[in-house]
Amino acid sequence: MNKANTNTLIVKKTLKTRIYQYRWFYLMFLPVFIFIVLFNYLPMWGIRYAFYEYKSALSIKWVGMDNITRLFSTANFWKAFRNTLVLSLLKLILNTGMAIIISLLLNEMKNVIFKKATQTIIYLPHFMSWVVTASVFALILSISESGLVNNLLLNLGMINDGEQIYFLGTKATWRMTYYIINIWKDTGWGTIIFLATLAGINPELYEAAKMDGGNRWSNMRFITMPALANTIITVMILNLAKIMNLFESVFVLINDNVVDVAQVLQTYTYDITFAAAPDFGFSTAVGLFKSIVGCILVLMCNRASKKFRGRGIV
Repeated sequence: MNKANTNTLIVKKTLKTRIYQYRWFYLMFLPVFIFIVLFNYLPMWGIRYAFYEYKSALSIKWVGMDNITRLFSTANFWKAFRNTLVLSLLKLILNTGMAIIISLLLNEMKNVIFKKATQTIIYLPHFMSWVVTASVFALILSISESGLVNNLLLNLGMINDGEQIYFLGTKATWRMTYYIINIWKDTGWGTIIFLATLAGINPELYEAAKMDGGNRWSNMRFITMPALANTIITVMILNLAKIMNLFESVFVLINDNVVDVAQVLQTYTYDITFAAAPDFGFSTAVGLFKSIVGCILVLMCNRASKKFRGRGIV
């Protein structure tokens, strides 16, 4: 037996030995593996329907690229695509910006008990479901007598009776209301990452700055913000890869009055899938396009991550 065959045999024996040695770990991993295959990989077989006219299980016809062509010529699709980018990007910028500001404010608190209590109160909304959140804000922003905001505006004389603002049902106010609700719900949770970074800053840097006559603003400018820069970039890059997955927060707040400014790709796919006369082939084509764009964004973010962090995200 030559040396190459001997090495191959040793590798095979080593592999078998290692598999047997860690057999219980493989057994523990098996349910997870089966779950991933069943719910992540097998459904990908349905991508083929993007090239079919599929209106029912009894009516499936190959149409090639017709669904893709129809997709690019549909005005509602491009409107949903544009809304997805606008809503996702602005939400990302606003949520990240507010998380940074709140983190800096919390970091300046000297009373540890008050600081922890404040942080807990701020990120508790994250644990509320979007259905509950939408119901609460629909009540608060209602134009009825129970609408807290409109009643407050009436009492302050900022609006007259009968001029109540339908914040969630008016195109001019829906997006701003959506951003505010997202900030209220998710910003507190985002502060955890930045507070962890702030906690890791060497206190000796602040002591040295104090000896040199530095104040809080100069410390924040020259010590705190540079220390946060890498974390901010990382958070932005990681979240940028997910901007095409906007659904639940929009789905529970959208209504017929604001479709033009609120419809996103996920809700658009939902509507055409569960319409009175569904076209599953066309909705699959929309989903395929969204997945391709999402994949491109992930690759771009991975490249940006390698440039700024020295390692990728995938």
